[in-house]
Amino acid sequence: MRYLVDISGILVLDKDLGMSSMRAVDVARRRAGRAKAGHAGTLDPLATGVLVIAFGRATKAIELLMATEKRYETDVDLSAFTATDDREGERREVPVATPPTREAIEAVLAGFRGTILQKPPAFSAVHVAGKRAYQLARNDAPPELPPRAVTVHEIGLVEYAWPIARVAIRSGKGFYVRSLARDLGLALGTGGHCATLRRTAVGPFTLAMARRFDALPERIDESHLIPLETALAMTGALGPDHARQAATDSQ
Repeated sequence: MRYLVDISGILVLDKDLGMSSMRAVDVARRRAGRAKAGHAGTLDPLATGVLVIAFGRATKAIELLMATEKRYETDVDLSAFTATDDREGERREVPVATPPTREAIEAVLAGFRGTILQKPPAFSAVHVAGKRAYQLARNDAPPELPPRAVTVHEIGLVEYAWPIARVAIRSGKGFYVRSLARDLGLALGTGGHCATLRRTAVGPFTLAMARRFDALPERIDESHLIPLETALAMTGALGPDHARQAATDSQ
């Protein structure tokens, strides 16, 4: 593919509700004059928040950017499960005679801290026999996905008013918040799915530095981007000298 504009750097986007990550990249590419672009870590359409978009030579650093920690806030609805583990799927109500206490929820959440085994959602982008899991699930053949080791550095209950528990999470790569919502409900004997999901940070890239599309100009140039060398140094994975060399190697 021939790219019409050669710009390089990182855009920290506050993704809108209902927009897929690839759609966000397409919009960003169009505004950048059809420059080469990609994103570092998918956000579901029903999730909002930090989406890191790399342009030009910075796309070669996407794996480094994806390996950083992520922060999320989610409202878990404990009154029902869904097939998608979020509010896109049909609700399956779970009768709960006595809602769990705040202390009970906090105790269960503590068990998710550290390195745990987590089964990805059936509606996810995990590869199964050459296809995405969500493709099989949409054809009424949801795959039985094996659990994978993921790491949760911090997790805590922010607010609780039955049936909604707001949970804050700091996790490593590969963690599914939707799976947490499902597993929290299973552990409590209630339902569990994500009613809302907001990513508040990808590594050092936070909501404080993120911009929505409606706050960006119709034409994006390098003045709106974080230079690759600066972005690599911000991750802490590379020192300034190594970040400078990595930026040079990507040219």
